[in-house]
Amino acid sequence: MPKTVLTIDDSKAVRDMVAFTLEPQGFAVIGAENGAAGLDALRARRPDMVITDLNMPVMNGLDFIANARSDPAGMGIPIVMLTTESAPDMKQKGKAAGATGWMDKPFDADRLIAVTRKLMG
Repeated sequence: MPKTVLTIDDSKAVRDMVAFTLEPQGFAVIGAENGAAGLDALRARRPDMVITDLNMPVMNGLDFIANARSDPAGMGIPIVMLTTESAPDMKQKGKAAGATGWMDKPFDADRLIAVTRKLMG
């Protein structure tokens, strides 16, 4: 059974690009359009890893991470922020919320694959 990655981004194009990058590597990719939908997907599917954007409507990435980390379904799952935000203080907020890592958009496909493989063993 393939390992599952939940990608949360309000841009369908970004969700599709993550899937296009990871699915040929043997990962199953599911998507959600905001943090609230992502939290529902996390609880329903218990993915092996989450890749989330920061700035989204309904629930942003930091709020998603805080909620995921306080929910039994999100404990121990690697969560990577994938965002255009690169300010050191924002990265610190992500780390404080419980993010495992941070990647900048636009992402490098090889780096995304390497990070995904590393975090999922």
